Amino acid sequence: MIDSPRITLLNSREREGTGFGMSRIVVEGLRHLYRPKRGAPVLALEDVNLSVGDQEFIALLGPSGCGKSTLLYLMGGFLPVESGVITMDGAPVAGPGPDRGIVFQHFALFPWKTVLQNVLYGLERQPLERAEREARAHAFIKMVGLSGFENNYPSQLSGGMKQRAAIARTLAIDPKVLLMDEPFGALDAQTRHLMQTELLAIWRRSPKTVIFVTHDVQEAVYLAERVVVMSARPGRIKEIVTVGLDKADPELTRSRAFADMSDHVWSLVRDEAIKAQAGVGP
Repeated sequence: MIDSPRITLLNSREREGTGFGMSRIVVEGLRHLYRPKRGAPVLALEDVNLSVGDQEFIALLGPSGCGKSTLLYLMGGFLPVESGVITMDGAPVAGPGPDRGIVFQHFALFPWKTVLQNVLYGLERQPLERAEREARAHAFIKMVGLSGFENNYPSQLSGGMKQRAAIARTLAIDPKVLLMDEPFGALDAQTRHLMQTELLAIWRRSPKTVIFVTHDVQEAVYLAERVVVMSARPGRIKEIVTVGLDKADPELTRSRAFADMSDHVWSLVRDEAIKAQAGVGP
């Protein structure tokens, strides 16, 4: 295990001081009740407090059912905030907006549109000339490594290529925040690793605030600057671990530091996974 893991706990009133510049998104006292069509309501999130810095890459990690995706959708404005506050650049989040782009696990591409047409879709609502829209779409298709596949349909692409197209479509609208809900969860192990590396490269070329939901400890440690470990349901923030590893190191995942950090984060998640399986909250 690592000798002195750098762990940061954010209190309920902390708005700045994440170590990553001004806070882009602030969550305070968030509580969310999931109301299924049948059955009793379920408390999904309880007293969640989080501050995400501008251009920071964080991962939300925790056992199944801990509310990771729910928290992401609340930040995106896809679910209403019932109790607590979520602000984006100081303004309350009241619904979806072009300042927040989302990438889902299952690609969400239009099957009847080509790669180029899918990427152009979000740009069609922006006040841009056609030539500018097409130039922008081509630039992001190139950025994600899909040059030459502009006229292919999703059915003609591999899983990794579909996810590249989905990322290009989201990046093309130039959101301030990129929300990613287990975007590589449906990919095979080799493609998943390649996409992780590509995502880091894209983030360096086009820095944005990234909030990345995953259940994979090593993925979280490899990608994120800070890993937000959530408790068993109702989801609370158990700890926020500052990773502090050199993401540019091509041997990073084979290093002792990476293994030690992964072991440390896994020890936090394991305790919550045990509680989740036993049906015992924090």
